[in-house]
Amino acid sequence: MQPLELSPEFTAALDAIEKEGKSVFLTGRAGTGKSTLLQLFRKTTYKKVVALAPTGVAALNVQGQTIHSFFGLPPRLISKQEIKKRKDRRVFKALEVLIIDEISMVRADLLDNIDYSLQINRDSRLPFGGVQVVFVGDLYQLPPVLTREEQGIFESRYSSPYFFAAEVFQRGFKLEMIELRKVYRQDNRHFLRLLDAIRLNHLDEDDLADLNSRYLPNFEPEDYYITLTARNATADAINTRELAKLESRTHSYQAEITGDFNPLLFPTDQVLRLKKGAQVMLIKNSPDGNYVNGTLGMIVDLFEDQIRVAIENREQDYEEIDVIPQTWEIIRYKTPPDNFAEIESEVIGTFTQFPLRLAWAVTIHKAQGKTFRHVVIDLGAGAFEHGQTYVALSRCRTLEGIVLKRKIQMQDVITDERILEYYQWLEG
Repeated sequence: MQPLELSPEFTAALDAIEKEGKSVFLTGRAGTGKSTLLQLFRKTTYKKVVALAPTGVAALNVQGQTIHSFFGLPPRLISKQEIKKRKDRRVFKALEVLIIDEISMVRADLLDNIDYSLQINRDSRLPFGGVQVVFVGDLYQLPPVLTREEQGIFESRYSSPYFFAAEVFQRGFKLEMIELRKVYRQDNRHFLRLLDAIRLNHLDEDDLADLNSRYLPNFEPEDYYITLTARNATADAINTRELAKLESRTHSYQAEITGDFNPLLFPTDQVLRLKKGAQVMLIKNSPDGNYVNGTLGMIVDLFEDQIRVAIENREQDYEEIDVIPQTWEIIRYKTPPDNFAEIESEVIGTFTQFPLRLAWAVTIHKAQGKTFRHVVIDLGAGAFEHGQTYVALSRCRTLEGIVLKRKIQMQDVITDERILEYYQWLEG
């Protein structure tokens, strides 16, 4: 788990947001503690804050609401005329700081809709209705999604799908970039340099040779190795196959669901089927600090109300812990009836289950934000998305902990030049 320390870098960033009231783009390469800083700000701020994310899964991770549900926006291209004042505008009026996590996935049109919605609901012509905004993410990682049908209409209006192409910026709104530079996940300078070369598309033949020294075609994954794949079907097939190999009895655990909780957002299986010896991933931070989201483990024993798991610890050893069910909450922001100037969150749905998922394999997409000691990277026919190779490689603590199923080719390193130009412009 990244240390919740007030490093000089963190202190400067918190001061810029809390004391100076700046609207910022908080960024940094993988493992620099962006999520940790976000947690720190939310725990210590005196301001009235709403945290949003572009997808339901990201909203669960940030303990916030989706952008679309908060603003009442349909998940498609819409015109400004379709955005109306909300009947109850009290949360919008009380809002002081809007945080948007995973900003790399937010399209330019959605950001313009957020801007306009805040203006009309706060009766203010200022950008974002005068609200301080904090955008968090790394543009070199997950890109926004455009359907083929949307492409033509979109390209007639915007120079790119990224948030920074929004019209609000063309009208003079400025963000200050705060780039976190200290990496907590890796500390080997050579590996960090290789990751930076991939992130910025500066990879040369020597770098490629260094990476491909980890190509081990005959490697058979050992315990605590997780395979990162490009596709869901590949990960599911590996997990199903490995579970079937175990001769121990299957134990089934039924999730308890209350209220409004979309099945597409279930963080793990509604009926979790596990066996002794299964490799699993913990998918939520432990309240007592025993494990974090992304910790790998092997099931030692299964009981009705707890599951014993042997996990890797910081000393590169193994320890057994007892895992009990945890609860995920879908929230909605509101103002309390006795104080319209405050903002509180209301739980509208819960999902309670053991925080475990089979983890011989996981998609690169779902590995986002997690840290592993040993990974097998299976890009299949090759990378097909911006940042995919970078995200996969940067999940691992060391170069020596990586095994490549196929050699990385130059064409697997895909970086959008428009992102490079935007970062250079911000720095300039």
